[in-house]
Amino acid sequence: MANAPKPTTPVKKESSGSSAIFATLAIPIAFVVAVLIYMFILGDPSHFRGGNPEGEPADYFGTIHKGGPIVPVLVTYLLMVFIFAIERFIVIGKASGTSSVDTFVKKIQAYLNQGSIDAAVAECDKQKGSVANVIKSGLKKYREMENEPNLDVDQKVLAIQKDIEEATALEMPMLEQNLTIIATLVSIGTLTGLLGTVRGMISAFAALATSGAASSTQLASGISEALINTAIGILTSCLSIIFYNIFTSKIDKLTYAIDETGFSLVQTFAASHKR
Repeated sequence: MANAPKPTTPVKKESSGSSAIFATLAIPIAFVVAVLIYMFILGDPSHFRGGNPEGEPADYFGTIHKGGPIVPVLVTYLLMVFIFAIERFIVIGKASGTSSVDTFVKKIQAYLNQGSIDAAVAECDKQKGSVANVIKSGLKKYREMENEPNLDVDQKVLAIQKDIEEATALEMPMLEQNLTIIATLVSIGTLTGLLGTVRGMISAFAALATSGAASSTQLASGISEALINTAIGILTSCLSIIFYNIFTSKIDKLTYAIDETGFSLVQTFAASHKR
């Protein structure tokens, strides 16, 4: 028995490899960009009173820069959220195909009800994407089973189901790749922000201890600068959660479309070949 089309496997391996290379390059590039932003944009003298980066900040950019060396790390996380969100939007968008998945599923079901397998295959070629690839694989197996004299109907149905499952297993990892990075940023964004805040608070109180009594203004300024880290960390985590939920919802929708169409395919074959 033939399984999912052989050419599909190398393509998916190549796509998987491309995503891994993208992730490997994107992270260090994001860090370099974050350091440059910290040094030359946030640290620009115009953002400090008297043009002295060692002095009091004159605006929010200067205040963020005063957050300390943890700030570039947090900015890296923030950049990574947007980079991988854009990458996932592109990949999942291509996986959905050229038109609405719901419309495509309805067309395939209509062709199946009419017994027009060739028309259904042509529709898959027109739609493209992961859902269409899986359904096309199932349709090819459907044709193959129609001309298989050595198996009974139940065995043929099982073969079609297995083929759809195998084709799905080839497509789904490509959609879920790099989502773990976004999911990881949900946790480490807040934790790194808290680390920066704790570090800033330790420095602020250490300075108070060595210099003796200080004004409430100085203390408030130090605490404000320390809390910048938490603010950026929370922002990173919030965006990560939003994007992660959007992508998992889109992937679930594609999986449901595959399951629905695959079920229709199997039921149509079983109903038309029962004696």
